[in-house]
Amino acid sequence: MKILGIGNALVDVLALLEDDSQLKEFGLQRGGMMLIDDARQTEIGNYLSRYRTKMSTGGSAGNAVLALANLGAGPGFIGRVGKDEMGRFFSDNCREHGIDARLIEADGMTGVANTFISTDGERTFATHLGQAACMSAQDVSKDMLQDYGLLHIEGYLVQNHDLIETVARIAKELGMKISIDLASYNVVKSDLAFFRHLVSEYVDIVFANEEESEAFTQGKAPEDALCEIAGMCEVAVVKIGKRGSMAKCGSESCRVPGQTANVVDTTAAGDFFAGGFLYGYAHGWSLQECLETGTLLAGNVIQVIGTRLSDEAWEDIRAKVRK
Repeated sequence: MKILGIGNALVDVLALLEDDSQLKEFGLQRGGMMLIDDARQTEIGNYLSRYRTKMSTGGSAGNAVLALANLGAGPGFIGRVGKDEMGRFFSDNCREHGIDARLIEADGMTGVANTFISTDGERTFATHLGQAACMSAQDVSKDMLQDYGLLHIEGYLVQNHDLIETVARIAKELGMKISIDLASYNVVKSDLAFFRHLVSEYVDIVFANEEESEAFTQGKAPEDALCEIAGMCEVAVVKIGKRGSMAKCGSESCRVPGQTANVVDTTAAGDFFAGGFLYGYAHGWSLQECLETGTLLAGNVIQVIGTRLSDEAWEDIRAKVRK
């Protein structure tokens, strides 16, 4: 089963913080994601220009697809970029990793996720969506989804109801499975009714961390949240940080402990987890094997800044996955 992701095509600009005081200055909530306008992007861009930063392709679905590509899954990705340097960087990176990038290109700026990394590895996003915010239902045709068996939707797209529901409807017409990552607890809280509608009507697999599952179920603890979400779809997955992750499919459920690691940057941990889980799901593996593969990928990506693991690291991961 081939996997296609759809989401905000962003370039991550990553900066290590000495402390969290700068988050307060920019009005950012630690661990959250805030959308920013052109003026704030200019302000933050000027601030970051004084620091040593790293760039990588980003966006939640884009990161999951990148993980799948490095496992050899040959995934695809749908997103919208600008005709600028950042857009070329995104496209070139997809080509380099064997991702079938079905990009919509338009005049304007490619989206940027300014990623502030705290000393404990927690990351806070100030995101300027640029052309990603302009992606519409009219940009996506049935032909773009052909040849794929599973569509992985980025939860941040929920802000465009018409786009996300149109794409989900097309996927179901084509007989595709649909997975969604709930994105961020504050995004879930702000549009809970639509999220619940989307899951109950279209989605087969839901990924959530502890805070997102609590927001989605309006206050339930992880175990109870898992059961509620699983009652709305085929497979529910709840990640509980260092304590590991849980999954439930019908009457089957399992839990896998977290992987001990030297945490440098938690950026993309959940996305790589989703990529690893979906790789196993697409191959018909058990829930436990899917959770273990997701945990393996997440445990590796948190040990580097951004999403670029070394060739040696990927070789080791692929060897472990094959076992």
